[in-house]
Order: sequence, then structure tokens, then C-alpha cells
Amino acid sequence: MATDTPVEDIVTALPECGVARFLTLLEGPWATLIVRELLHGPQRFTELRAALPRISPHTLTRRLRQFENYGIVTRTSYPEIPPHVEYRLTELGEGLRTVLDAMGTWAMSIPEPAQPDDTSWYCDNGGRLKPTKD
Repeated sequence: MATDTPVEDIVTALPECGVARFLTLLEGPWATLIVRELLHGPQRFTELRAALPRISPHTLTRRLRQFENYGIVTRTSYPEIPPHVEYRLTELGEGLRTVLDAMGTWAMSIPEPAQPDDTSWYCDNGGRLKPTKD
């Protein structure tokens, strides 16, 4: 069955399990990084792109639309020339602050390996973690 509705505008049923639901909503590294940036306050699209230089415009747009659909982010468009659009976390989205703080605290408690791997990593346009090529 064909549809004209863009994939990012389709809201799917969420799993019953809380952890699976969280991972469905925030799958991929870009999702949590976008939320991290929005925890600083309202941001324009270009500000988010500047804060996440390796994210593609398509991925950022798709993620923001998904977050809007699930009530995590609001989009406010101001009638100005040039257009001014801001994204901000809703109260539901702000609830992720404690989750991301806990993730950050936990991650910083992990000691450095005895033999550090010199490989640096980045996220590709699809949000997949890949080693940086030298």
C-alpha cells in the first residue's frame, strides 16, 4: 500500500517495555545528542547544526519531526523575514535531563583502558558509529 505521508511523519506504536520504548524513541546517537543540545534552551536549526557538525540536514530534520510527533519537542515559527524557527523541549522532553545526566555520570566512571585504542570515532549521516579514517 503506497502512501504520500513521509516516513518521519508516521507515528508508530511504541513497545510496552519501558527500556524498549526509550530505545525506540531515542535510537541512534544523534537522538540523544540533539536532546543534549536542546537541554541548553531553545535552538534554531542552524544552531543545532553548528553544535552537531557531522549531522546531515536531512537527519536533523527527520529527528526533530519525530520528536515533535511524540511530544518531546515543540517547533515555534515566528513570522519574520527571514523566517525564524525555534525548537525547544517540552516538559516531557525536559524529563530526559535526569536520564542524560545519569548516563554521563555513569560513562565518566568507566576508567580509561590500560592500552588506549588510538582509533577516534564519529557518527555517519545514518547515525552509525564509525572509525575515523586517518
